[in-house]
Amino acid sequence: MHEIVFLLAALVGIGLLGYLITIITPQLFFSIGLFMLAAGLAEGIPTGFWYHVVLRRILIERGNLPHQSHPPAPGAFSPARPEPAETGSWPVGRPPSRWWIHPTRFHAQLTPEEYRRIRPWFVLGGVGYAIALAGGLAAIVGLLIQRL
Repeated sequence: MHEIVFLLAALVGIGLLGYLITIITPQLFFSIGLFMLAAGLAEGIPTGFWYHVVLRRILIERGNLPHQSHPPAPGAFSPARPEPAETGSWPVGRPPSRWWIHPTRFHAQLTPEEYRRIRPWFVLGGVGYAIALAGGLAAIVGLLIQRL
């Protein structure tokens, strides 16, 4: 059922975009796109950052992500035989490298209460990203239409 709704929404969006191109000037389309891009970034960056902060605090409290106040000295934790990255173990005092790039892998380890704490920030960051992406695409379309 969800797939049908998404398909219909996409078709309506494409049709609406085609209609808007005929009534909105390319400069206005570009300006609206830039506004959406700025609004999405202004909303998405702080909420996405706060999501990572809250998730890190939860993982440190649970012991899944050791606290580290500053980066280690170069070569301080280079083991003689490095372990594979997916084993879940890391040198003492050093969190997994770049854990923040794919933090959703830690969602399965959270309790329902912990998940409720991060969920609003996770969703708001994603919404900001989607708005920024749509605005950037609209700005590009506005520029392309202007050049044609």
